[in-house]
Amino acid sequence: MCGIAGRFNFDASRPVDARVLTAMADSIAHRGPDSAGFYRAPGIGLGHRRLSIIDLVTGDQPLANEDGQVQVVFNGEIYNFAEVRSELLSLGHRFRTSSDTEIIVHGYEEWGERCVERFRGMFAFAVWDARARRLLLARDRLGVKPLYYAHLPGKGIVFGSEIKALLQDPEVPRDWRPEAIDTYLTLLYVPAPDTIYSAVRKLPPAHVLVADGSGIRLSQYWNLNFTGDGDASREAEYLEQLDAILREAVSLRLISDVPLGAFLSGGIDSSTVVSYMKETSTARPVTIAVGFDQREYDEVEHAETVARHLDCEFHALTASPQIEALLPKLAWHFDEPFADSSAVPTYYVSKAARELVTVALSGDGGDELWGGYAHHRVEHAEHRVRAALGPARHVASWIGRALPLSVKGARSLRHLARSPEEAYALKHVNGTFEADAKTRLYSGDFVRQINGCDALGTLRAAYRACGSQNPMDRVFYADSRTYMIDDVLTKVDRMSMAVSLEAREPMLDHKLVEFAARVPASLKLKDGRSKYLLRRLLERRVPRSITERDKSGFAAPIGDWLRGPLSGLASDLLLDGRLKARGIFNDQEVSRLWSDHRTRRADHPHRLWQLLMLELWFRTFIDGSGASEGASSLTLAEAV
Repeated sequence: MCGIAGRFNFDASRPVDARVLTAMADSIAHRGPDSAGFYRAPGIGLGHRRLSIIDLVTGDQPLANEDGQVQVVFNGEIYNFAEVRSELLSLGHRFRTSSDTEIIVHGYEEWGERCVERFRGMFAFAVWDARARRLLLARDRLGVKPLYYAHLPGKGIVFGSEIKALLQDPEVPRDWRPEAIDTYLTLLYVPAPDTIYSAVRKLPPAHVLVADGSGIRLSQYWNLNFTGDGDASREAEYLEQLDAILREAVSLRLISDVPLGAFLSGGIDSSTVVSYMKETSTARPVTIAVGFDQREYDEVEHAETVARHLDCEFHALTASPQIEALLPKLAWHFDEPFADSSAVPTYYVSKAARELVTVALSGDGGDELWGGYAHHRVEHAEHRVRAALGPARHVASWIGRALPLSVKGARSLRHLARSPEEAYALKHVNGTFEADAKTRLYSGDFVRQINGCDALGTLRAAYRACGSQNPMDRVFYADSRTYMIDDVLTKVDRMSMAVSLEAREPMLDHKLVEFAARVPASLKLKDGRSKYLLRRLLERRVPRSITERDKSGFAAPIGDWLRGPLSGLASDLLLDGRLKARGIFNDQEVSRLWSDHRTRRADHPHRLWQLLMLELWFRTFIDGSGASEGASSLTLAEAV
């Protein structure tokens, strides 16, 4: 795993500043602490930070072809590199390393930008073609690895693995987007392809960007195709196919020249991954779990049950976070406002894993495509009720509006009169700032700035884009193209890379994902059970106490933290006047939310967490330089 950065000037006579290029790479040194490498030529500069995983001796980057006319910097892993390498050798290409990076160089020589279609893995890379004066940027199909860019019209393009690398270039503006704040306060994150910065974009998953003297061009090379024509009577056949594909996906991700282990929560997905590690690895799997002192947030007991049953080496950490010191650190690593509080346990389990291994397999991706979330069961029930009630659903919706949201089922009743795509989108606004809450929160000036902003537009668009007419297929597709990428995978990438750990996601092997899209929804949610087919597979491998567990999530006790160790920091950030001076919020409403939560008149953990992370981002990247870890106006101690 690594970090990449660079700049391409359309005018070849304009050199790339070596000091800026070095600063870009240094800003993401946590992604690759083992070495740094650079390439500069007229109008082009590439930087690389390396975390050595495969080919420890000869795998340094940038890496070139034989005559140096094609250069590559690469972040990620290509798991089928041996297969692609053999094909390229048969076509006459010569290799001087054993790294997966070199297949990108020769693959580009042989197939051009379409080389990306042959790669199976997680990746973000840049290829410089000196003869054509062309830069190619590419990102993997599922968006496991990040890649950002800023198009500077008439000048060139700046890119990097993290936004902070781009911000080292003084020509990249730091102007922030009001609309991004509005969507963030709805969704916990800023949805792709936008960022909080007006000038910076996320390269979408499964896309390539080509830049040359004429400008830039984006194109999509893959899409997830839900067909909606699966046959539920073929359950046994689907089960055996799933078994074979999962075994291959896990086996491919065990390739490493450094110590390797796995995150283990005792849930369906991580237990499935570890069970296949046990089957396919020659070594006893190393597993790592993390919990908190509060029992309701601690899954270590379940993880240990799985580890013992599978005879794995097991390491458990009970985290007592120095949360006041950790929060500014998180704000710096995410680069833009990000309020999924499960980043905290993700950071700690990554930190614990890094003390034992350099690579860790995770179960991420199982929920979105196999029906693992609570809102999937709710969606399924709502669709059935909507169809059964017909026009009477409007009456049920009226009843729901008459009930307070604290009454169980009231929200679903309200959704019945909505279109399926609107009801789906609204399920992602749960505990964050809904429309009426925003009306109270925003200042009049800010309301005018965001006039016409559609905070849920990306969710509705993804729902509509699914090729299947099955409503649950549409939900799975939309989750995998939005929340999974912009929240879950962003969180795992930043928190693992914060401690220089490579995380690998077998559940997001694109062949496995393509298979999941062909499996009928009725074999994912069946007989009241989520992840039905995965559970059936796992029943062969672990105790039933694990396969029959409900999903608990990777949660953190943020409500208690806000009233306890975070109370002082929260008061400073919310009430010291700087937040008010930004002109975004009604400071009386902010004070009310904080006072109500602190005095237990009401609970607002997620909303307050959102406000804290937003203000920390402002102080780090807008008020401060954001140049170093945890940079802000606060005095920070190192989080341990």
